[in-house]
Amino acid sequence: MSLQNRVHPNGELCAVPQYGTMMGNRGGKFHREDKTLSKRRWASAHWICCELHHKHQHHEAMGKGYTSLFFLDEVTALAAGHRPCFYCRRAEAKAFLQNRRVDDFDRQLHGERLDKAHRAIQRPIDGVMVEHQGAAHAIRAGQMLLWSLDGYKTAIPFVPQAKLLTAPSIIAILAAGYSPRWHPSAQKWDET
Repeated sequence: MSLQNRVHPNGELCAVPQYGTMMGNRGGKFHREDKTLSKRRWASAHWICCELHHKHQHHEAMGKGYTSLFFLDEVTALAAGHRPCFYCRRAEAKAFLQNRRVDDFDRQLHGERLDKAHRAIQRPIDGVMVEHQGAAHAIRAGQMLLWSLDGYKTAIPFVPQAKLLTAPSIIAILAAGYSPRWHPSAQKWDET
């Protein structure tokens, strides 16, 4: 049985067998002892994106300490409202937050996660995720790559006014030059 711990760019949790290339959590444990989810979908405002494997450490996917979540890539994690982890991705976390205090940033980001107001994007910013015609797309090199659980499938030209999935505070960081990790399937459109 697949656990409900694969993260969609809109933040929903799916039960599929694929793990993705990165993992993380939402501040602790929010699953039951039978490894099903409770009604809540986070334990705190500290949502992180981690290395899939760190220093050969092993963890149980839905163990005693926290509910493990899995992402196609960091672009997906950022869209779902997760930031780089300071434990296993310290250099990336520092580059991401710059001079911001982590607690302040996490509180601001959590407010943005809960705000479901429709926001649109006017210009392409690499690493931003949008919804177009009911599907998630990641912006890369002026194109929109169709997201799937297995990787990016097709590319279309950028569509202004597509609905934003990525939160404003993360968009500002991406616009300032932070370069997130992409699933390898995104690279095939770099040469077109």
